[in-house]
Amino acid sequence: MAAIDVLMITYQRPDYVRRSLPHLLESCTEDMRVWLWHNGTDADTLNVVRSYVDHPKVARFHHSPENLRLRAPTNWLWAESDADLLSKVDDDCLPDTDWAARLARAHEDVDEFGVIGSWRFYDEDFLPDVAQRKIRGFPGGHQLLENFWVQGSGYLMKRACVEQQGLLAPGQSFTAYCIDLALKGWVNGWYFPFIHEEHMDDPRSPNSLLRTDDDLHDQLPLSAQHSGVATLQQWEEQMRRSARRLQEASVEPRDYRNLRRTLRSAWWRVQRRLEGRKMQSRPR
Repeated sequence: MAAIDVLMITYQRPDYVRRSLPHLLESCTEDMRVWLWHNGTDADTLNVVRSYVDHPKVARFHHSPENLRLRAPTNWLWAESDADLLSKVDDDCLPDTDWAARLARAHEDVDEFGVIGSWRFYDEDFLPDVAQRKIRGFPGGHQLLENFWVQGSGYLMKRACVEQQGLLAPGQSFTAYCIDLALKGWVNGWYFPFIHEEHMDDPRSPNSLLRTDDDLHDQLPLSAQHSGVATLQQWEEQMRRSARRLQEASVEPRDYRNLRRTLRSAWWRVQRRLEGRKMQSRPR
């Protein structure tokens, strides 16, 4: 089987990491290794991570006292790993134990697969009448719910994708990276029937620490911050809307070429604005 390297980035979630890291290590196949990157100085989380550094499945460990978020650690793995397949599993996620083996088999059988992933939503979120048009069959009996991108956890990506497209660029999200790959001809999507990834920040997860509105306020997930939710009910509704939008999303390349140009233009406008502020703030 192909070699697989998986990145886990940890930050300030010790209770989640106590579940997610050993779960990931236990799911490792014979040819699979885990790379650990800890952002920040949270002592509890760092102690949990350090307790696994000598595990036989841990290949590398890096501690960044500064929170460098996602791009730097992702590029660390992509640039320094020599594995055939690359992945990231978030520290608040628990993929099915056979997730990597199943996705690796699909990659071996289908050359055109680029980024294929686990599905973090629930049976009640699947809308057959909406999604059916996007479910495609491939050689070897494999099926995908095709989409131009998947979430940045519980996926497997061919190293050839990075060799063709390079590392994550400044300001480039994993979503945008996947879209660019799809526009180059790679096929992305969620393996179907779904391989589940439990997202513990979904209040429906049995392992979620979000049980009250106060919990949500104290541990507001990044995606919840972006969407402006204020209550657990709103957050759960947001999860359901996200699942629906993914099933409704277009798989027509023309719909994304314009989007890519729009996103790129917006990025450069932000950069010019920041540069202008720097110029104004310089002493004369």
